Amino acid sequence: MKNIRDDNTDLLMKALLELKTVEECYSFFEDLCTISELKSMSQRMGVAKMLDQKCVYTDIAAATGASTATISRVNKCLNYGADGYRLVLDRLAEAENEQVQ
Repeated sequence: MKNIRDDNTDLLMKALLELKTVEECYSFFEDLCTISELKSMSQRMGVAKMLDQKCVYTDIAAATGASTATISRVNKCLNYGADGYRLVLDRLAEAENEQVQ
């Protein structure tokens, strides 16, 4: 995403790396985003998780309320994107496995 890289975007990414708890994330994103923006981002994460679990589009749409266009876009990113979803999904799975043990 070279076209979005600039000083402000770098500042945002560095700010995200400073967040240490879920509560800190909630506070930051509540200030940063509109409710609609946050709901859209969280919906895409839910879609990504369900796609990773091999759920079908109709089940994903029913569970998340996402359109098939959104599901397709997330699926494209999972398969051909910058591997951001993959990185996060793998780390979340690792953290979940560590909590179970």
